[in-house]
Parts: sequence; structure tokens; C-alpha cells
Amino acid sequence: MGRRVVRVAMNGVTGRMGQLQHLARSLLAIREDGGLELANGDLLWPEPVLVGRDPAKLAALAERHGLSDWTTSLDEALSDPSVEIYFDAQVTSARGPALQKAIEAGKAVYVEKPVAGTLSEAVAAARAARERGVPNGVVQDKLFLPGIRKLRRLLEAGALGRLLAVRGEFGYWVFEGNWRPSQRPSWNYRAEEGGGIVTDMFCHWQYLLEGLFGQVRSVYAQVATHVLERWDESGEPYKATADDAAYAVFELDDGVVAQVNSSWVTRVFRDELVEFQVDGTEASAVAGLQRCRFQHRATTPVAVWDPDEPPRHAYRAMWQEVPGDAAAPSAFRLQWESFLKHVTTGSPFPWDLFAGARGVQLAELALTSAREGRKVAVTPLEPAA
Repeated sequence: MGRRVVRVAMNGVTGRMGQLQHLARSLLAIREDGGLELANGDLLWPEPVLVGRDPAKLAALAERHGLSDWTTSLDEALSDPSVEIYFDAQVTSARGPALQKAIEAGKAVYVEKPVAGTLSEAVAAARAARERGVPNGVVQDKLFLPGIRKLRRLLEAGALGRLLAVRGEFGYWVFEGNWRPSQRPSWNYRAEEGGGIVTDMFCHWQYLLEGLFGQVRSVYAQVATHVLERWDESGEPYKATADDAAYAVFELDDGVVAQVNSSWVTRVFRDELVEFQVDGTEASAVAGLQRCRFQHRATTPVAVWDPDEPPRHAYRAMWQEVPGDAAAPSAFRLQWESFLKHVTTGSPFPWDLFAGARGVQLAELALTSAREGRKVAVTPLEPAA
């Protein structure tokens, strides 16, 4: 049994998501478990090379995790022949140019969402990766969450029957930053810096809807900036110019209708921060990040509208919990493992840069729909091969 070292240039992992989910809970967690076992018995050993703009943050992060390799020069990292993979978790506006550089350097590329700030930039990167022949992928972590995996099992078993509709609720209150610190960076609320909930979240809705229920054929969206003033990381007030809520209806294959509300200005009255209810002829399911519940037609109560009487049923108590598999690693780690195997062994990895471009496309079309007040068709992008 040998060790296969894979050096990964990780750009933008001084931020919360990159540091926690991609570095600590994915690549470093693989190392803590002794490496990733390949089919031939070898152990794959990821070696992170930290890349960023702030040398103090990089040095502190490297010391905290016992790493030695870091640089503030992307060109230096990409010119290193021992680096096989470039990973990008920067702000969206910086991702496109860095991604093109990595592809031109012949590196395998794995990127967070959105893969670029515009559809044209995203498609250009996907085409460049295809022409250069480099392995490429986009993070689509929510497909690997426990609740969604349970829902997929129900769907693949045909347990819901013919699908009718999907209803998604996502969001929470993001504090304005004056009397309580904001949970999100201030650029998220500046349209001129690539902020906005549509740009941030519709790439997720695209791959979830496509991966679970079918292709998105059209979108109708209404967006809003509900909170008009926020405070930045220095405590200075600024005008919020990006959308902080979006309300959308999607038409999917086979007549399935999906409606998804996305909001950073709502207070949570759900079990989880995102939940999807899926209704079918045989049963319905409600899936979140961790849980999935199920109600078959045989156990569906007879509901009768009578506003003058107390409810006849404890509706929520009548749903069955869908059991999960044995404890699995984080969703981010599971997809990292799949991509690392793809790069080193050629195993399939369907979530390429064209898949990422479809997410950017849906966000752009949703904004067009909101601006023009009409339903907008989603035309297929060219395939990855």
C-alpha cells in the first residue's frame, strides 16, 4: 500500500466557509483519518497550499493547522509543478480571472459557487477547461447533505409516486450590523460588489432541482431589498443595494412546479434553515439539511376546513421519520473525496464547470424575470462533452 500525495492550492480559505468546510472539515479531516483509500489500496494524501492576500492571516491559519506552505502570489502557486489542483473560495468577483489562470496553467480546478460573476465568464471557463483537458468541478454540497440523501432514496424508490410540486423555504434574519454583528459580510448587500441573495442562492436551487426532480424549464421571480441600511465590518453605515429576498416559481420537467422563497430578512419558524416539501400522488416528504419526514397516502388524515373548530389532527406528529445511514462525513468532504478520486483515478464526476454555469444562468434569468415582470424560459447550455 503506497501513499499518493496530491498538492492542492487553496485560494480564499481564510474566510469562514473556506476555512471551516473545505480546509478543516474536508482535506484536513481526510488527513486526520489517515488519508483517503483508493480502489487499488493506496492512500491519497492531500497537501494544502494556502493562497490569499493577507500574509498575517495565512501565516496564522497555517500555524493553527500545522501547515507549512502558503503564499500571497497566485502565480507562484500555479507555476509550482507539484501543485495538481487549484481550489477557489474567493469572493465571486475575483474567481473568474483566477480560474482562467489555473486552467491555462494546466491545473485541475475545483471551485465554489457561483463559478463566476456572469454567465459569459462561467461558460468561457467551462469551455477553456474542456479544451485544455483539465479535470474540473464545482461544489454542489447540498446534494450530499443527510436530509437530501434521504429524500433522494425515497425518490429513487418511487415512494412518492408521480411528482406534483416542490415548495422550498430558506432563510433567516441577518442582523444589520449596528446593534448586533451581522452574520454575513457586507459585500453580500452591495450589488456593485456582486452581492445579492439571487446570485448567492439560485445556483444552489438550480443543482438541487435538476439533481432531484428534473431540468428547470422556466423561472418567474420577484426580488426585493427589504432592509435598506446596514453597517459594515468597521461599524460604518452603508446603503444596501443588493436584493436580500427573492420569491420564485420554477417549471420543471413533466409539469412539476417548484416554488422557493429565499430570504435574509425572515425569522425562522422551521426545524431547519432550509426545508423542501415534495408532494406526489403516493406520498409527500419534507427534507432539510439533516432530517427527512414522510407521509404515505394510507396514513394521510382527512383534512376538513372548519375555522370555527379546533384542529382535528396533530398534523406534524403524523409524519414518519426517514432513517439515515451510518454517520457520514460532512457534505463538503464527501464531494471533495469524489473530486480527488476523479483527478487521481479518472472516476466519474458529473458536477463540472458547465453544471456550475447553469447555476449562474438561472440566477441571471431570475433577475431578468424580476426586472421585466415576466416568466423567462431556461434554454439548455451546451453539454460538457
